[in-house]
Amino acid sequence: MKEPIPTSINAPANSLSSPEPLRFLVIGAGSRGNAYARAVTTATAGKIHSIAEPHISKRRAFGKNYIWAESASEGQEFSDWRDWIKWEVERRERAQHDPHTAVGVHGVFICTLDETHVEIVRALAPLRLHILCEKPLALSLDDCLSVYRTLQPPDELGMPAPPTNIFSIGHVLRYSPHNIQLRKLLADRAIGDIVSLEHCEPVGWWHFSHSYVRGNWRRATAAGDGSLLTKSCHDIDFILWLLCSPLSPDETDSSQAQACKPHFPRSISSVGTMTQFRRARKPAGAGDATNCVSCPVERNCSYSAVRIYNDRHLVTGHIAWPVDIVCPDIEDVFRSRGSEAAESLLLSRLGEDYDKKTVADESIASRPWYGRCVYEADNDVCDDQVVTIAWDDEGVAPHRLAKTASFHMIAPTEKQCERRGRVYGTTGEIAYDSHTISVYDFATAKTEIINVPKPPPDQKESHGGGDYGLARQFVSAVEAVEDGLDVETAQTRFVGCSLEEAVRSHAVVFAAEEARRDERVIKWESWWDEKLKASAAAFKT
Repeated sequence: MKEPIPTSINAPANSLSSPEPLRFLVIGAGSRGNAYARAVTTATAGKIHSIAEPHISKRRAFGKNYIWAESASEGQEFSDWRDWIKWEVERRERAQHDPHTAVGVHGVFICTLDETHVEIVRALAPLRLHILCEKPLALSLDDCLSVYRTLQPPDELGMPAPPTNIFSIGHVLRYSPHNIQLRKLLADRAIGDIVSLEHCEPVGWWHFSHSYVRGNWRRATAAGDGSLLTKSCHDIDFILWLLCSPLSPDETDSSQAQACKPHFPRSISSVGTMTQFRRARKPAGAGDATNCVSCPVERNCSYSAVRIYNDRHLVTGHIAWPVDIVCPDIEDVFRSRGSEAAESLLLSRLGEDYDKKTVADESIASRPWYGRCVYEADNDVCDDQVVTIAWDDEGVAPHRLAKTASFHMIAPTEKQCERRGRVYGTTGEIAYDSHTISVYDFATAKTEIINVPKPPPDQKESHGGGDYGLARQFVSAVEAVEDGLDVETAQTRFVGCSLEEAVRSHAVVFAAEEARRDERVIKWESWWDEKLKASAAAFKT
C-alpha cells in the first residue's frame, strides 16, 4: 500500500534552491508527455528536470532523451508521482536549513490517463506549483468544478479567489499558427459579421478503432464522459474560442469593451450513436472469431489488427505510436533482438483475448485489447456525433451577434485528425483545413488564399505546431510570474485562457452529452447556473 499523500506543507512553496533555469516535472512518459517534453526542450528556455512514470523502459528512455546523459540524479526519476510529492515535501523541509539541498521544480506537466488527472491536481495543489494538465481535465463536470474550487477556493461570498499559480489545459488547437491566423481573420471581420460555423474532426478509420474501440477510451462512464470529451473536447473549445471567448486587450480597443466579455450560448443540442463497431456489422465469414490473429477473414478486413499494427507499421520499421502503445517495450526488443523478435512479440500481444463468459467485466474493462475484433469489443462510445450550438443576438457588433455552430466528429474517414471547416459571414466565407485558409469575398467574387505560417518540419505532427505553441506560452507565463508579474496578468497575456474558461469549455461538452442522451435541447444559462449552485452547495458541505 502506498503512503498517504501529504495535504499540508510547512515549507515555503518557492523553496527551489536555485533560481534558474525554469525546471519542470513530467508525470507520464507516454505520447503526450514526450510531446510536451520535446516542445519544452526545443522551443523554450525551460528544461525537463524530473520524470514520474511506472513503466521502467518508458521512464529510462524519457530520462535519456530529455533529462540525464548517463544516469539520473537525486530528484529526477520516480516510478510514481506520489513518491515525487513525498520527496518534494521532504526536500522543501530540508531546504529551510540546508542551502545545498537538491533543486525542485517550478511547474508540472500532467500527462497521465484521463481518470487520474483530478487526484493528481488535488495532490499538487498544496505545493502551489504551476500546472499544465493534458485534456480532458476530468471525466465528470462535478470533478471539473471540484478542481476549479480546489485551485481557486471561493471566499465567504462564494467568489473564486484570484489565481496563485499558472494553470493551463491541453487545448492545443488554440496555439497553432494556423488557428491563430484564423481567429485573427474573424476578429478583423474578413467576412463581416459571423453567421455560422461548421467544424469537423475526421478521426480516421483505424485511429478510432485503435483508441476508441480497442484502447483506453472505448468506454463511457456513468459520469458522462465519452468520445466527445476524450477525443474532441478541444474541438468544442476551439469553436468557443472563435465564437464565444472574449478578445484579449491586444485584439480589440476601448470602443469594443463589451466584446471583451464572453458571449455565452443560448442553447446546445447533440445527436450521435455507435453506428459501426458492433456485432451486427461483423462480417459473416468471421464466424465466432473474436480475435484478429485467429480470424479466418483477417486478411480481408480493413480493421485487422495484424494489418494495422504489423503490416502498416512494424514491417516498415515504424516502432513509435501506435505500435509502442500495443507493446511499450517494442523499441528495446527491436533494437536488441531484431525485427523478427519484435514481430513475434507484437503478434503475441495481439493474440491476447478474453471470453466474456469466464472473464469478469471489470477485468476486461481494466486494460486495452488491441487484437480484439472491433465487432466483438466492449466499446460503447459514439463513432458519429454532431453538436449544435446557438447564440442569441445581444446587439453588439461584431462579436456578440446571433450565430450558430455545428461540430461533427466522425470515425470512418481517410484523413486522421486533420480538421476542416467553413465560417459563413455577412460579406463572405472562409474555408479551412489543417493546412490552408481561403477567404471568398461576396463583393469581388474573388478567393484569397491566406499565407498561413507553417510550423517547422519536426513540428508537423504536433497538432500543426499547437503542442509547441501551448508549451511555449505556458513556460513564458511561468517565467513572467517568476520574474514578478502577477499571475492573473501572466495567465491572460500568455496562456490566454483562465481556469474558469477551461472548466466552462468542458461544461459545454457535458451539456452536449446530456442533450444527446436525453434527446433534448439544453438551455445554457439556466443549465449552467443550476450546475454552479449545486457545486457550490456540495463544496460547502
